[in-house]
Amino acid sequence: MATAVVLDGKAIAERLKQQLQHQLLTFRHRPMLAILSFRTPASAVYQAAQFAQARALAIATTHVVCPTNASQTDVERIIQQWNDDPAIHGIFVHQPMPPQIDAQQISSVIDPQKDIEGIHPHNSARRFFAKARIGSCTALAVMELIDTTGIELAGKEAVVVGHSEIVGRPVSMLLLDKLATTTICHVGTDQAGRLEDHVRRAEVLVVAVGRPALIRGAWIRPGAVVIDVGINVVHGHVVGDVEFETARQRAACISPVPGGVGPVTVMMVMKNTVEAFKLQMAGRQH
Repeated sequence: MATAVVLDGKAIAERLKQQLQHQLLTFRHRPMLAILSFRTPASAVYQAAQFAQARALAIATTHVVCPTNASQTDVERIIQQWNDDPAIHGIFVHQPMPPQIDAQQISSVIDPQKDIEGIHPHNSARRFFAKARIGSCTALAVMELIDTTGIELAGKEAVVVGHSEIVGRPVSMLLLDKLATTTICHVGTDQAGRLEDHVRRAEVLVVAVGRPALIRGAWIRPGAVVIDVGINVVHGHVVGDVEFETARQRAACISPVPGGVGPVTVMMVMKNTVEAFKLQMAGRQH
């Protein structure tokens, strides 16, 4: 049996980067992305990749690193300053946040037009009605990877494992927009002992939980498209949520970890910054 096509996230990201470079050449001003993070190692690699790609695209950046004991008021004050600054076009807040920070409240403070992750309630509502202008960077990256496989999603059995606000839920909505028959699985599905049953039916499987080898390779439906969003460190190695080597013997296409969803997600941060810039420039002309 032939092994799966391994989806090259770096190559996809490079193609998107070239498209953005052509757009940026037409702009009279540089977009600026404001990034807020906390002093934790969890998002360090993601941040470094964001800054590297922003430099490569000549997208300006400003960065505030908050201490892990920062208060809700401290974080909201920073975001409000960015909201009020017309030179800043995109705002990205790294997760996870410290436990004393109400992440949902932070989402609602960000100016919807500068909300690069599409997490403000206004943008979430637009996504529900399939009218989102800027969506979750990771969810858009997942859909980009799926699109490169050439699969026709209409009528396909799609299963999303994980129901987070920045991956599982928005991915499920985007799959629904493509008329895939979409099932969302979560901790309740696992506790009920039904996760394997759902995974075995999936023609398109997206996994975003953060538990190494949660999805056994033997569960993968032959010929499935498998997108692994999970990032876990096991014995010093970064791995996903899917048993990769076994799964690739059954799947038609599979994204690796690392090198799959990650590079494309970073490029979607840049693409959303450009989209936010265009929206704001259009608004100022009216």
